[in-house]
Amino acid sequence: MEQAFLEGDRSFDGLFVAGVRTTGIFCRPSCPARKPKPENLEYFATPAEACARGYRACLRCHPQTSPGERPAWLQPLFQRLEAEPDTRLTATDLKRLGLEPARVRRWFQHHLGLSFAEYARHQRLGRALTTLQQGGTLDAAALGHGFESHSGFRDAFSRHFGTPPGAARTSACLKAEVIASPLGPLLIAASDLGICLLEFSDPERVTLTLKRLRQRVGLPWVPGEHPHLNQLKNELAAYFAGQLQIFTVPLHAPGTAFQERVWAGLRQIPFGATASYAELAHRLGCPNGQRAVGLANGANRIAIVIPCHRVVNSGGALGGYGGGLWRKLRLLELERPGRDYGTHRVPRTESLPHEPVKSL
Repeated sequence: MEQAFLEGDRSFDGLFVAGVRTTGIFCRPSCPARKPKPENLEYFATPAEACARGYRACLRCHPQTSPGERPAWLQPLFQRLEAEPDTRLTATDLKRLGLEPARVRRWFQHHLGLSFAEYARHQRLGRALTTLQQGGTLDAAALGHGFESHSGFRDAFSRHFGTPPGAARTSACLKAEVIASPLGPLLIAASDLGICLLEFSDPERVTLTLKRLRQRVGLPWVPGEHPHLNQLKNELAAYFAGQLQIFTVPLHAPGTAFQERVWAGLRQIPFGATASYAELAHRLGCPNGQRAVGLANGANRIAIVIPCHRVVNSGGALGGYGGGLWRKLRLLELERPGRDYGTHRVPRTESLPHEPVKSL
């Protein structure tokens, strides 16, 4: 914990908080404030434990907010966006809501990897696409969704979707969200065919991850809701609460023929069980293909649902995991409580909370 806190390791946010004895303040591991001396720190599994010991929450990193969750101070902005989704909000509008524009910009950049203006524009482009697909006119798509001119709308639309508005009536796109979970923020995306992305993603990698997904799936993305995303969020909530073992949400996971065989094999590993790379290769009929299986396992873009965390080394060690070994361990412990995973330990926390999945 000490190393994670002193290095500002964001992947440990939500796993513990650190109290600073000299100031009486507690912070999350990624807090940007100057780090104190190690001897002045004590660690707690939850913010509630830190508060019970008399510590106050840091005003810079807001440790009482779950990673990825909308903070209370930003709620007026999201309420305004929901009430007037096609209104372009200026810095003056933000100040009227009691918000400092620079603080809003930093939050969106830190948590979503893009500015508030980009986020709002992507949302308006997504609604404009829906209008066109439902038979609406170009006027309704452009002027009805906050764009000031047809030319500006055409330029923005063509840049984002790779096609002019007039040719987009039969186009499809991905809908993407960042949601909070007990193991940190999750980036999820879906097409009309199913879920195509579920990853633990650092905020600065959101845009890059979605860019790579677009190259793989061949579809542009916009922020927004989708029935498949809603089903995934409900199933994740049940999974983290210990009430679901098998996901039924449709998946859209194109890959090479071998990758798709490996991913199908991963879904056949039962809840609460593990398999080694060698065992999985043998099941797939390629007993000498452990390395190829490992590479395909690492290329999985739909964590948890395609359970690559259930693959371990032949000797029983955890092996690698793109989301971090501590997350892999927590997932395995959730699925099989009480099993000993040897020296691969992480700081003990309270049980995973109920209702863990929240949309940004």
